[in-house]
Amino acid sequence: MANAISQSIALFGLGFVLGLKHALDADHVVALSTFVSQTRSLKQSSWFGISWGMGHTLTLSLVGLVILVFRLTVPEKLALAFEFLVGILLVGLGANVIRRTLQGKLHLHAHAQGNDVVHTHRHAHRWSPFHGPTHASFAVGMVHGLAGSAALALLVLTTVPSVVAGLLFILIFGAGSILGMFITTTLIAVPLQMVSRLGRMSTTVNVVAGTASVLLGIFFMYEIGVVNALFF
Repeated sequence: MANAISQSIALFGLGFVLGLKHALDADHVVALSTFVSQTRSLKQSSWFGISWGMGHTLTLSLVGLVILVFRLTVPEKLALAFEFLVGILLVGLGANVIRRTLQGKLHLHAHAQGNDVVHTHRHAHRWSPFHGPTHASFAVGMVHGLAGSAALALLVLTTVPSVVAGLLFILIFGAGSILGMFITTTLIAVPLQMVSRLGRMSTTVNVVAGTASVLLGIFFMYEIGVVNALFF
């Protein structure tokens, strides 16, 4: 009995540590940086991390439940396909940040003055990602839920003694990832907030974050598709 309890504690402890580590994966940090760089709110930045972790946990819970009930294993090609999808996601996130930041930097506006004279002038705007759905980080977390260290978490599920233990492992893993990403996004937000107050530097930070996301996404796709022979 004592041995079983010790094994359970070790298993769940492993789940929490894996969740924390999962939050530090490069693709997660870069993806969330594209969100964090767009806001000066520390609270909003932290929420990005929390919502990412919630989406991540939801996906793992759904897939993990299927694995537990039907005692399935995750094929290597399928795991690689999820990794490749993350690469596509990173490129899309980065390209969108760059495009919208540069478009939002400068506009031509028409204004009417006295005697119905209309003139145009250049007008700058700071783009905000909150023009529309604010749950993008949740969706990104759902996609990330099947890549990186999450694949290892799903692998561990094949060794648990019961469905209940497996679901508990997933929830503990999810708690670790939520806490880890909350800490990560908060730490990222602090220096970015300081830079964002420098005016033009804010646009530079956005473009750098977007470029980093695009480059990492391309690297991921090359690594998975060519080096790891996903398509061969």
